[in-house]
Amino acid sequence: MTTLRALWGSTHPGPTLVVTALSLALGIATGLDAVRLALLVGSVFLGQLSVGLSNDAIDAGRDQAVGRTDKPIAAGVISARLALGTAVSTAAGALVLAGVLGFGMLAATAVFLAGAWAYNAGLKGTALSLVPFLISFGLFPSLATLSAPAPTLAPLWAGVAGAALGAAVHLTNVLPDLDDDQRTGVRGLPHRLGARVSAVLAVVGILAGAIAVLWGSSGGELAAVSPLGWIFAALVLAAAVATGILALVRPPGRAVFRLVMLAALLLAAQLVATGSALTP
Repeated sequence: MTTLRALWGSTHPGPTLVVTALSLALGIATGLDAVRLALLVGSVFLGQLSVGLSNDAIDAGRDQAVGRTDKPIAAGVISARLALGTAVSTAAGALVLAGVLGFGMLAATAVFLAGAWAYNAGLKGTALSLVPFLISFGLFPSLATLSAPAPTLAPLWAGVAGAALGAAVHLTNVLPDLDDDQRTGVRGLPHRLGARVSAVLAVVGILAGAIAVLWGSSGGELAAVSPLGWIFAALVLAAAVATGILALVRPPGRAVFRLVMLAALLLAAQLVATGSALTP
């Protein structure tokens, strides 16, 4: 049980569960049946486990150097080898489940995971650190539409919303660790921009995502947006404003990242609640 808890703690449980919940919401919005929905959610969940585990396994040396005893691998509770082996196994499981849903879903999942693993393996320390998030999250809505009986890529507006939110996720997720990262040689785009600029750009990303969802889900007719749709849009706007205020009044920390994840969930919930399908 100690080993299992440590492995779970190394998966970045919060983001893993949020991204998995997003896949559930997008699958419902796409109109997937129960079996296809379960395969989609299972594939995304296993994929997120692999992403979190590989991140902590690869970063184990840096985490130990800065005294991250909250990290099970850095604290010596489990080995980096075990975590990396489990990451490979869960990635394989994600691809197997995706393959059951068809070649398109398999290819999209492979690209999604390749982007995340490339970030973990080295891109996180370069000026291109944002690129994997733009690609993987821009593709994320298509994981749902490619899981349908008649697979297709998600509409452009959904990809734009996903990419914008992916950018916001990256720009805020690293904020609490900027100093530790720079001490160990990691200089991604947020490190180069600085904490407050990154947080402000994240707010822009949230707003861009909200606009894309409003515009796309209404077919470009904002007058056709339901009252419920506007309510969700207002909640996302509130999350964006709160993110900006927090970034300005104190050093941006984990609360800013949580607000971004909340905004993503609200946008996905809007698609479900307003019956806005992602497929024609």
